[in-house]
Amino acid sequence: MPEPLFIDADDATVSYTFGGCKPIARIMPGEPVRLSTWDCFAGNVTSVKDLPSQVCRFPYLNPVTGPIYVDGAHPGDTLAVHLVALTPIGDIGFSSTFPHFGALTGTHTTAMLHPPLEERVWQYTIDHQRGTVRYRARGGDYSVDLSMEPMLGTVGVAPAAGEVRASIVPGVHGGNLDTPLLRAGSTLYLPISEPGALLAVGDGHARQGDGELCGVAVEVPMSVTLVVDVIHGITTAQPRLETDSALMSIGVARPLEDTYRAACADLVRHVADLIGLDELDAYQLVSQAMRAHVGNVVDDSYTIAAAIDKHLLGTALPYGGAHRELRALSEVR
Repeated sequence: MPEPLFIDADDATVSYTFGGCKPIARIMPGEPVRLSTWDCFAGNVTSVKDLPSQVCRFPYLNPVTGPIYVDGAHPGDTLAVHLVALTPIGDIGFSSTFPHFGALTGTHTTAMLHPPLEERVWQYTIDHQRGTVRYRARGGDYSVDLSMEPMLGTVGVAPAAGEVRASIVPGVHGGNLDTPLLRAGSTLYLPISEPGALLAVGDGHARQGDGELCGVAVEVPMSVTLVVDVIHGITTAQPRLETDSALMSIGVARPLEDTYRAACADLVRHVADLIGLDELDAYQLVSQAMRAHVGNVVDDSYTIAAAIDKHLLGTALPYGGAHRELRALSEVR
């Protein structure tokens, strides 16, 4: 792989929306990019005493580095984003609870009479050599090491029709998908709606449980290496994800059952197209072989990734083998 373009996260390269921003760099398909990202708090939380409501200012949450203009990316095409490497920057990460945010509290869409949750911050120690993050209880002396599983919460492109979306929400353009499956070695497919696609990434997590239950993962700044390709003449209606072993469709909707339906319906249609089945035959295969991975159940829209093992698809190559080619390209050094 050739030497990557370097982009550091700073006030000139970070934004808080998808759409509405001028590109900070221009790349060719196949050109690697190494960039840094801020954490979701934009670096404003530095200790357990820093309550996000006091040190952060909405809408300046969930910063993304970008957007990056991809030469040859045209509306109607698909952008393939392959994550080559993800490395948390530094040796601490932070998580928190928020009043009126998270899956186990009243929110603006689930109104309750009980008091809001306490706002509390947890600091995690990151051991890069051991590959762990250490949880410590705030109300006692309990601690335990969890495996470090770096991922990006937010990867997206400019939405269609000139729309501007906050980086803190997901949509068909990608955005704040918050699926732990967005890790090194995976390829995300996104619909291109604006010239150049206008890719931006951020929201690094040292690890996150399924659903992002309290609304905040182990948030860290991240060093990211990625490479992209443009799949010409193929339109993708919603985000899809591919790993070495699985093919996934990501549903973005509310309520949760409609999110599940959106993911599964897209996977059924994709499987039918790939291996030449009629829709009901594909529906039957997916019904017996599919796994559902919950991304988040805390944002204005939820995310679920419906997955099927690729060995069940015979010799079919999703997107003409783009994942395999990008992975091979990233391994050539």
